[in-house]
Amino acid sequence: MSEDINTPNNGEELDNIIILNDENGNEVKFEFLDLMEYEGEEYIILLPTEEGEDNDEVVILKVEDVEDDPDMETYVSIDDEDTLNAVFEMFKEKFKDEFNFIDE
Repeated sequence: MSEDINTPNNGEELDNIIILNDENGNEVKFEFLDLMEYEGEEYIILLPTEEGEDNDEVVILKVEDVEDDPDMETYVSIDDEDTLNAVFEMFKEKFKDEFNFIDE
């Protein structure tokens, strides 16, 4: 998933809410939880705000700069399972007192 940040069109500022476009062009709202660095790269951790079966799972995306626009960022899926797990473990350690993590 490669996404750009959009801002709400209604003029209201929503704290910690990021709206991304999915692969079908649909807007999806997420709550921003954290930005973490791992091995020289930045990763954004998001929580879906919509009701659904995956609303209790965080989404971790790699942050990449847009070459032509230094003020823009793109978020891309992480294919490397080891990197994904390492970033999630860092997140769990940092927020162990704020969230109730369930190990499956």
